[in-house]
Amino acid sequence: MFSLANTDITINQFIPIIIIAVIIIAVVILLTFIPVALWISALAAGVKVSIFTLVGMRLRRVVPTRVISPLIKAHKAGVGVDTNQLESHYLAGGNVDRVVNALIAAQRANIELSFERAAAIDLAGRDVLQAVQMSVNPKVIETPFIAGIAMDGIEVKAKARITVRANIDRLVGGAGEDTVIARVGEGVVSTIGSSSSHKKVLENPDSISHNVLNRGLDAGTAFEILSIDIADVDIGKNIGAILQTDQAEADKNIAQAKAEERRAMAVAQEQEMVARVQEMRAKVVEAEAEVPLALAEALRSGNMGVMDYMNYKNINADTDMRDSIGKLSEDDSDEE
Repeated sequence: MFSLANTDITINQFIPIIIIAVIIIAVVILLTFIPVALWISALAAGVKVSIFTLVGMRLRRVVPTRVISPLIKAHKAGVGVDTNQLESHYLAGGNVDRVVNALIAAQRANIELSFERAAAIDLAGRDVLQAVQMSVNPKVIETPFIAGIAMDGIEVKAKARITVRANIDRLVGGAGEDTVIARVGEGVVSTIGSSSSHKKVLENPDSISHNVLNRGLDAGTAFEILSIDIADVDIGKNIGAILQTDQAEADKNIAQAKAEERRAMAVAQEQEMVARVQEMRAKVVEAEAEVPLALAEALRSGNMGVMDYMNYKNINADTDMRDSIGKLSEDDSDEE
């Protein structure tokens, strides 16, 4: 038969196991929420961080490793930062590890850089660590071929190498590399354009770098220009000759257009004269057609006698004879 006493003994045997399992689960949850290993690492590195600070980071949804690990690194390097500064920068969306690395690099290079300045540069979207490295190791920016035209009309192409160093104080709000390249290109074009001959540019390419460097092109930028070197100079097209050829072609086209306009006007005037002559001839023919009618009317009305009419016919016959003699004389002179 089933015994109740045996059942109680069996349950009592499982109670310690259940308690141990609950304790283990609670410890695992506690260790997951509280980074005890990170706390021990900080203490071992000499960084005093309370366990409640780590719990507060968890509650503020801050990953403790992203703050404590850079804090340990900064403490070992002798950079004076605290937990609140790093945590506030993390909450602002900054890269805490990169800022700490930049502070360490600046300290090693004897560059004055505060945490506030580094955090502002990082939040502005610039790589503060790269800026510090560029301050120690300048960067070379190579421009594409920049074309300018000398006074003699010859195109000169120059390629420049710009050695720049990051200016920490102007990284926030300062212009970038594109502005530096554009300003240098403008200076190169201006220097080539002010040269009386392209041969002078080829003989002294360093004159370009000197003139451009003296313009202070790094004003308002995040860089300090150390040097501008002309890497290559090449000859392009003869722009002056091309422009003269184009101008001559344009002048020719204009002259042809004006000549065509004059010819069209002459043709129009000639056609107008022909039309007028034809109109006059038509009026003459019309008038000549009315002469016989007028003569007949004069004879009928008695205003003109038969002898008058005969005299009129004789005059016409004499006129026709003179015209015939005149035409014969003209033909003989043409044959001679």
